[in-house]
Amino acid sequence: MSLLSVRGVTRRIGRRAILNDVSLDVDRGEMIAVLGPSGSGKTTLLRVINMLDRPDAGTVLFRGQDIWAGNEEETRRSMVMMFQKPVPFSMSVYDNIAYGMKLRKMSKQEISAAVEEALKLLDMAGKESQYARSLSGGEAQRLAFARAYVLKPDLLLLDEPTANLDPANAGIMERVIRETSRRLGTTVILVTHDMYQARRLASRSAFMLDGELIEMKPTAELFSSPDDPRTARFIKGELIY
Repeated sequence: MSLLSVRGVTRRIGRRAILNDVSLDVDRGEMIAVLGPSGSGKTTLLRVINMLDRPDAGTVLFRGQDIWAGNEEETRRSMVMMFQKPVPFSMSVYDNIAYGMKLRKMSKQEISAAVEEALKLLDMAGKESQYARSLSGGEAQRLAFARAYVLKPDLLLLDEPTANLDPANAGIMERVIRETSRRLGTTVILVTHDMYQARRLASRSAFMLDGELIEMKPTAELFSSPDDPRTARFIKGELIY
């Protein structure tokens, strides 16, 4: 059974379908990339999965259960979404990372150990006392990932996690995404414009356009032999949008 199943999901704003009859399955432990031009519905898909937006039609199943049919709090605690432009809380780096764990009533010892592990993983050891809003853009992005990592979600939703980062910070982020998948067995859905990043990280990739999921297949196959001409044009850089 798939960890996540999206079935015929449509999401409208006014008369416009931001998502139009989208379906996909994601297995436990997979890393999936969702590609497509701006405005294709990628972020909205993540928001629907994360229960931030409710679909106008269709269902989302998590562990075989409709996410809106009960146990919503438990479902929300099993997934974390990292936004493209994270905003650190107005507190120290340590307290930012610890915040979600405190809400979950974890012990001080558990919190301290988890924060230390995350700081090391994200190359931020020694910055725990720093005021979070004084961090550089790349450091703030890593802090946002650390906040997600310590919660050890079953499903991690990443919206352009390396957008606007320099190569060094982007490389760190890609490393920790791989490490998170390997260490924790976390299922990852990664929205990205970066086709090279999808090739480096994702076992399967999907292409979206105008709110529709055009096709989804193993990443190497999507790039070498796309089924749809629109996908081929996007890969070749010929899709003007």
